[in-house]
Amino acid sequence: MKIFITGGCGFLGSNLARAALEKGYELTVFDNLFRAGSELNLTWLKSLGDFNYVHGDIRNTEDVERAIATHRPEVVFHVAGQVAMLTSLEAPRLDFEINTLGTINLLEALRRHSPGAICCYSSTNKVYGDLERLKYRATETRWITPAYEDGFKEDLPLDFRSPYGCSKGAAEQYLLDYHRMFDLNTVVFRHSSMYGPRQYATFGQGWIGWFCEQAVAKKKNPEVEPFTISGDGKQVRDVLHADDMVDLYFSAVEKIEQAKGQVFNIGGGMKNSLSLLELFTFLEKELGVILDYRRLAARKSDQKVFVADVKKARDLLGWEPKVGKEEGLKDMIEWISDASK
Repeated sequence: MKIFITGGCGFLGSNLARAALEKGYELTVFDNLFRAGSELNLTWLKSLGDFNYVHGDIRNTEDVERAIATHRPEVVFHVAGQVAMLTSLEAPRLDFEINTLGTINLLEALRRHSPGAICCYSSTNKVYGDLERLKYRATETRWITPAYEDGFKEDLPLDFRSPYGCSKGAAEQYLLDYHRMFDLNTVVFRHSSMYGPRQYATFGQGWIGWFCEQAVAKKKNPEVEPFTISGDGKQVRDVLHADDMVDLYFSAVEKIEQAKGQVFNIGGGMKNSLSLLELFTFLEKELGVILDYRRLAARKSDQKVFVADVKKARDLLGWEPKVGKEEGLKDMIEWISDASK
């Protein structure tokens, strides 16, 4: 099988690329190495096996067209993207060009050169907006949505907010429409929070990795400066480990007849949900530290709660998360500790 991964040197992409190499597939990685850590991931991938690397920009029509025409993939994992809310507010046009225009570039290239290819897209829970219309209840450590005990299903109304929500939401709608209008085999995953090895997190994106890094830094140097958090720390997300994410994408390929033209809410589910405060408690106990932080104002359009109800993915794809949050967090801590040596 010929696999093509956009953003193949990022967190999602490099984990998917690793799995493709392990499975013995013919692999092409497409990435412009813009994101911090991508060059390190490329070097790591090269140590695992042989594959085609294309230094290309998803915004550049000719780059995308040439790569698809040359490699004629059977499966595309489209995980290239601008994925930080803060960046989208600072540079809305860049956010649009990467997420929306880049997706159209890819779909048009596939329509012309690989119309039978499977294309799985990494979207976001931010297409549902800030969810302030829902009713919440606060406990000591987290916000709760009493009407959604199992999390949110895919029929939750869309409500694009922020440039990031708009660009990802528009992109996913193009993927769904290219299935309807041109019969492309597209699948959309609306992800919650993912984490795991190869994630070079930043303050604005990859919160699990970022706060694990702060805890590891505190363990190494008790005098390290306090970090900051936005809001009250009771915001809740369901966390999904990289291993489960990889299984998801390959499950969609295997079950493409059930998956094509579908959208799935994806996360760790309610049993793997965490608030920031709960994460801090775990990290303090696991590493034997006391975390020092300052609170900032809540971010614009931040969701108090997002937990995915993964029943649709379980029913149609035979997939569900297997890595528990404590096991996954320990794995994340170990990787960060090793990477920072």
